[in-house]
Amino acid sequence: MRILPDECVQRPIHKLLISHECITAQERGSGGLKNGDLLKRAEGEFDLFITADQNILYQQTLAGRHIRVLRLSTNNVRRIQAAAVSIQAALAAIQPGEFRQIEIP
Repeated sequence: MRILPDECVQRPIHKLLISHECITAQERGSGGLKNGDLLKRAEGEFDLFITADQNILYQQTLAGRHIRVLRLSTNNVRRIQAAAVSIQAALAAIQPGEFRQIEIP
């Protein structure tokens, strides 16, 4: 799966996604874009967008998109690493066009 992490998701998440191709917005020359523009550019090129933006549902229209969107409840690296199994399970289950949230304690 080709994954685009949002800029608010810290770089160490790549270590949890080693069985996937994970490319940051900065690596593809899209750093600094707002989520709407970033999602438009990612659509068709990536399979999944990972964000910790708690307002993405209110700021973006996700209906009708083909890209999967996974929202983490935090961008705290330690908490994300502790929830690695839940994140990997969500990656395995999420379907095209689906929005899924993971609450990380």
